[in-house]
Amino acid sequence: MSNNASRNLLAVILGGGKGTRLYPLTKYRAKPAVPVAGKFRIIDVTLSSCLNSNIRKIYVLTQFNTHSLHRHIYDTYQLGRFSHGFVDILAAEQTAHNKDWYQGTADAVRQNLHYITNAEADYTLILSGDHIYRMDYRKFWRFHKNVDANVSISVQPVSAEEATSLGILKTDKNHKIIEFVEKPDEEQLEDLKSPGLPEETPYLASMGIYLFNTRKLIEKLNEIDEDDFGHDIIPPTIKTDEVYAYRFNGYWKDIGTIQSFFETNLEIASQSPKFSFHDQRAPIYTRARSLPGTRIDNGKIVDSYIADGGSLKDCELKNSVVGLRSQIDRGAKLQNVILMGEDYYEKEPEGNLPELGIGKNCLIKNAIIDKNVRIGDNVKIINEDNIKNKKSDHWEIKDGIIVIPKNTIIRSGSVI
Repeated sequence: MSNNASRNLLAVILGGGKGTRLYPLTKYRAKPAVPVAGKFRIIDVTLSSCLNSNIRKIYVLTQFNTHSLHRHIYDTYQLGRFSHGFVDILAAEQTAHNKDWYQGTADAVRQNLHYITNAEADYTLILSGDHIYRMDYRKFWRFHKNVDANVSISVQPVSAEEATSLGILKTDKNHKIIEFVEKPDEEQLEDLKSPGLPEETPYLASMGIYLFNTRKLIEKLNEIDEDDFGHDIIPPTIKTDEVYAYRFNGYWKDIGTIQSFFETNLEIASQSPKFSFHDQRAPIYTRARSLPGTRIDNGKIVDSYIADGGSLKDCELKNSVVGLRSQIDRGAKLQNVILMGEDYYEKEPEGNLPELGIGKNCLIKNAIIDKNVRIGDNVKIINEDNIKNKKSDHWEIKDGIIVIPKNTIIRSGSVI
């Protein structure tokens, strides 16, 4: 049995479902393909942790709105002819033996067991493609082997307030999991405290990261004909097998909702972010682009992230994230804004369309502007009435955050 992660550890990344909680950002793309921190995609974070952990056998399972995700992966993660590894996409497909799409996380893996077997890895790591964290999976793997586990689950200590919305695992003093409750109520919490945790965070929440002995994974998926790991596979396995909890104390965030996505991006742009993209020891990789630096012609910029290829003309940015090729015209003011930028440059817009990007003298606050949006001059996007949730043909407000979908046109003088 090899101790080399590149040969003996297989990563299976789940590409997510329809992404309804992150809609309309998922209207045209899969959730892991949503841009984050200006120039990256969400899935870059998980794939980078795999590569930084020397994992070189990686499958990505996809199903919904897959085109941009597939293109990004193929353009970015080519390991080369001299590598023994691969980053392969396993898209849901109908076959002579199976005419159903993926029905859940476990079913997605079950439908690809022949690929997992062919990878010839003794251990299989099940990961999500829509979380923000940085983990050395080799430490997780060593823990799994040291405790002689059949299955290990990465967990994070949480407070009572957080615990009621998460899957909570109770362990004994040796980190063996003895109980699992999904979204427990306050009465259930009393019996779910694990030993050795601080008073403020006495519960262990599942991060949805599972490490299986590959033979055990195959056995369980053939034995339990259900669709989801968290709800269907893990609870009965805890009762019959050696299942252990690996405590992860670093930053971890599920950004599957508009609010968590918005808050996480803006926090990354702050002076002292809890998760930093500036880590030379474990960098986050993404597609290499031949773009010039962003041109800045006067203006004021505070606590903001600015990606390559843009043009900022005498504008003001505060606590904002500005994506690739972004165009912001004179007098525009952006505060708490995620501007995803453009996929291309254009010489002149057709007809009487506004130019790509943000026009002159616009005021935008607490908003997510998706790619290739055209916003004319003197537009206000400010949610002046503090609306919590509302939907229009050209915009949507979710949790008080204004979202302008991809390719939308907002005419000059509009007020949202």
